[in-house]
Amino acid sequence: MAEEYKGLGRRKSSVARIIMTVGTGKITINGKKPEEYFPNALVIQDMKVPLELTETANSYDIRAKVEGGGFTGQAGAIRLAIARALIQVNADLRTPLKANKTLTRDARVKERKKYGLYGARRSPQFTKR
Repeated sequence: MAEEYKGLGRRKSSVARIIMTVGTGKITINGKKPEEYFPNALVIQDMKVPLELTETANSYDIRAKVEGGGFTGQAGAIRLAIARALIQVNADLRTPLKANKTLTRDARVKERKKYGLYGARRSPQFTKR
């Protein structure tokens, strides 16, 4: 069996697990092509950033299982998982990936709603009289 590299990525409330094998650059997300799974081409482009930075876009096949959140969060999670798997392949790729912030976990998550307010920060409308 071919060499497998695994990566785990998280973004917002999405979790992505990928398995990367040496191949021709085929990507499947939950059994579908990226064009079928994501509604937006910009999201797909953002997801592939680590592969383009390291010039390995046509060197590895990627199978991703992603759950939770929306499509931007899922694409961000896949992006982090790919970057982490690429480091397992070759530790020298860490420098360009780190320089472009693809190894940093984006910790921004939705802020919880507070009582007495309409959202996390939106307060009720003020009435003078």
